Formats: sequence, structure tokens, C-alpha cells
Amino acid sequence: METKKPANIDAYIGMFPNDVQEILEEIRFTIQNAAPDAKEKISYSMPAFEQNGIVVYFAAFKNHIGLYALPSGHEAFKEALSQYKSGKGSVQFPLDKPMPLELITRIVKFRVEENLAKAKKK
Repeated sequence: METKKPANIDAYIGMFPNDVQEILEEIRFTIQNAAPDAKEKISYSMPAFEQNGIVVYFAAFKNHIGLYALPSGHEAFKEALSQYKSGKGSVQFPLDKPMPLELITRIVKFRVEENLAKAKKK
């Protein structure tokens, strides 16, 4: 991957080979459908969706797609994510396996609701 920061998600996706671009677009579409009011942006040089705060980030790597739903999103879906390599706020979906789009949808919807609840408390 280039070290130059992409201007937008289209530019980010365009930096990868066609097969990875297709996967990234599929994830982008899944997130857009799960959070239709979220705004796209680049944050930390990664695609991100924001609605009352960051909902999720995602990024492509040599062998996986990283999804970053902050610690709360990963904790809430710990059992479903247990089959994947993960950290406190990240999970790795291998490029050679089908993307768990239904699970991504559930995580994104959870994060939208969580952000909304936090916004209402302010």
C-alpha cells in the first residue's frame, strides 16, 4: 500500500488489486446498508463511517481485511468473532474466505445504536 493518505474511500479502494477492490466495495456497501445515515471519511488513513462518532473503520492488508469497531463492538460480538484473529478493538477477516457480511451488518447496527445512546446522554 502507498504511504500517501487517500483523499476519500474511492481513492483508498483504488489502491488495491481488483479482487481486493471487490471485497472492499462489498464491505463498504454492507456498512452503508446497515448505517444509511453514516458519513464516509478517511481517518487514520483508513475508510471510516461516522454517525454520532465513529461507527467502524476498515482496511485492507496483504492477507486480510481489518474491521475496527472499537472495543465495545468487538466485546459485544466476542463469541461470533472468536473464529477470527482479533485484538481489543480489531478483527481480521482472511481474504481467502467469504466475508461475514451478516455479522458485519450486526456489528455496524450495534455501533450506530451505541453512538446514538451516547449522543442522547450529552
